[in-house]
Amino acid sequence: MAFSARINNTSSVCSLLIICLFLLAFEARMSLASGFVQTRGTHFVLDNSLFLFNGFNAYWMMQVAAQPSQRYKVSNVFREAAAAGLTVCRTWAFSDGGNKLALQISPGVYDENVFQALDFVVSEAAKNKVRLILSLVNNYQDFGGRPQYVDWARNAGIRTSTDDDFYTNVVVKQYYKNHAKKVLTRINTITGVAYKDDPTIMAWELINEPRCQADYSGNTVNAWVQEMASYVKSIDNKHLLEIGMEGFYGDSITDRKQYNPGYQVGTDFIRSNLIKEIDFTTIHAYPDAWLSGQDDDGQMAFMRRWMTSHWTDSRTLLKKPMVFTEFGKSSKDPGFSIASRDSFLSAIYSNIFNLARSGGIGGGLVWQLVSEGMESYSDGYEIDLFQTPSTSSVISQQSRQMTALEHKMSRP
Repeated sequence: MAFSARINNTSSVCSLLIICLFLLAFEARMSLASGFVQTRGTHFVLDNSLFLFNGFNAYWMMQVAAQPSQRYKVSNVFREAAAAGLTVCRTWAFSDGGNKLALQISPGVYDENVFQALDFVVSEAAKNKVRLILSLVNNYQDFGGRPQYVDWARNAGIRTSTDDDFYTNVVVKQYYKNHAKKVLTRINTITGVAYKDDPTIMAWELINEPRCQADYSGNTVNAWVQEMASYVKSIDNKHLLEIGMEGFYGDSITDRKQYNPGYQVGTDFIRSNLIKEIDFTTIHAYPDAWLSGQDDDGQMAFMRRWMTSHWTDSRTLLKKPMVFTEFGKSSKDPGFSIASRDSFLSAIYSNIFNLARSGGIGGGLVWQLVSEGMESYSDGYEIDLFQTPSTSSVISQQSRQMTALEHKMSRP
């Protein structure tokens, strides 16, 4: 009996070892098949294959997930987005002071419950095979942003004059670096994986829509981007990095300023995207706000010029891929209808697809998807895929076309 028991125990151990080895091999294959998105020239690649995508913005995810009873809304949007073929989501990894759901309450002080909400967002994205672009701070005072950082320094007795000190003040810059390091080195409480090691994250974004009134040339923002890009890459060189720019041209190539909507905002699309640590370029466009005095045809003509000029510069001068990271049509526009929004999105998607056929653009991210019961997050641009099947159809069609193009261009 004792000998028989030893045989049985040995067999059980061997079986267990075989199962463990199988699971490890399976995990390794799964890890290999879900690697980090990278760039190769003017293309995005994933597992050595071309990566084209259709995506969306949902900046609100962490804040909504911070309320456990509301987390189903995050899950619903990821599930509906995945069903529509959307594979990239851009969202905030910041919420700075001044509100009850702040991630960073004060410099270096974090609300663990809100951080766990961000953990949930990352884990839900992974479940639905959606890659994330995580932005690290806001230009605007919404969710704290750049003004909050300067206020923190001022309250600590540091002499500051304007919000633009965010880009130059040593103390404020250290606040930002500390936050970047905190997020990048965060170990997800759900998956156990550090953010900097998680391929679910496609890229980091330095700042949402940087602007600087103190220096319209773009030089001040450029110096900040260089410093922060180098710092972020020193912590995490696995993930892609982008700035978060809208695309406004600065003083480095003066003739490009003709493509701006009649003004500058203190950034230089060309010069800052030449920084070697920046992996791809981004543009945003809201002609209904930027060119409110023009009719739909004039605004669409601007959009085509805006997209083409940046796509051309990204391919030829910068030699990096581009993503159209924000666009949409507001229900607050005169004469708005679901049909007019669908027509607008179809035109933008057609432009993205046509540019992608020639290489150099990875995809576009519509602003913004929401779930039902989220009226407090309504900004005019919100889209509920479940409630608007015609818009969902337009978005799904673009996803299918981009996927088909990816397969076609990947053939030897």
